[in-house]
Amino acid sequence: MSLLFSPLTLRGTTFANRVWLAPMCQYSAVDGVVNDWHLVHLGARATGGFGLLLTEAAAVLPEGRISPQDAGLWNDDQTTAWARVVEFVHGQGARIGVQLAHAGRKASTYRPWSPTQGSVPVEDGGWPTVGPSDVAFAGYRAPAELSEREITDIVAAFADAAVRADRAGFDVVELHAAHGYLLHQFLSPRSNLRTDAWGGDLAGRSRLLLQIVHAVRDVWGDKPLLVRLSGTDWVDGGWDVEQTTELSGWLAAAGVDLIDMSSGGNEPASIPVGPGYQVPLAAEVRHRVDIPVGAVGLITEPQQAEQILADGEADVVLLARAALRDPSWPFRAAHELGLDHHEIAYPPQYRRGSWPDRVPAGR
Repeated sequence: MSLLFSPLTLRGTTFANRVWLAPMCQYSAVDGVVNDWHLVHLGARATGGFGLLLTEAAAVLPEGRISPQDAGLWNDDQTTAWARVVEFVHGQGARIGVQLAHAGRKASTYRPWSPTQGSVPVEDGGWPTVGPSDVAFAGYRAPAELSEREITDIVAAFADAAVRADRAGFDVVELHAAHGYLLHQFLSPRSNLRTDAWGGDLAGRSRLLLQIVHAVRDVWGDKPLLVRLSGTDWVDGGWDVEQTTELSGWLAAAGVDLIDMSSGGNEPASIPVGPGYQVPLAAEVRHRVDIPVGAVGLITEPQQAEQILADGEADVVLLARAALRDPSWPFRAAHELGLDHHEIAYPPQYRRGSWPDRVPAGR
């Protein structure tokens, strides 16, 4: 049996395989409400064999959206829309998780394909941004430093969104503490210049994330809770793998079930991008902390993904761009790794296209 296609169980929830869909923003929601685009985008990967689908970042507050077209989970209309997607994914035998997020100083920006980039002016549908300190991300307007009362309100907003996630039927919640968004901004000493209890040493900079973990765990019950981290900022004096490893131990003790390891995003940096370039970050945490870890970042080939698991560098792999190119990547991977097509849960409508196609001609 391929390791990639062996099941994984977290807190009693079993995932059919270890090929997971990474969160990818679609910038296509209206007032935070997902629609047919999201149903088809996620539904195609559910019929394509992924064991877990993680949604794009769903903002816990309107001002937490990356762009005006971002998805949200701060009201009932959004909950109802997500429930429709969840129901379809479950109908395909897949699991689905929602990534809860707040963009902080990287909020209120134009979506990537807009001819204009940077911060969206308030008069054009944007809004003032917030952060741990009044330090701007390069090319964006400076945020307002959050007050202690506002920080407490954000903790509550994450918990409220987790309650809605449960109502929508999600199997997993992932907290987005990577890519330079608000929780990562608090973690990094280059964006968090506070001298109060929410800044300073690693414990202070980690306080917001840990409070959110506890608040979400209290309402999420005994279901899997994931955290996405950037293992490093890729800049001197920033967030790094040593801090990531120590924080991961604290997260495990607080009830987090898996670390989804990415990197970068908090400021422009020289990143050594290449096949599996973030896998060593995942391996470092997995070897030093007793917590399952997911690896992501230019994992494109089945044997590459299988080897990451065989070498003990991660417990699951997450695909992003490769999954955009090939929504049924897991089926091709199973074939290339030598699994018989009867061992794979193809949708019956698609079995005639299985690898290899053993259905008699004309049927």
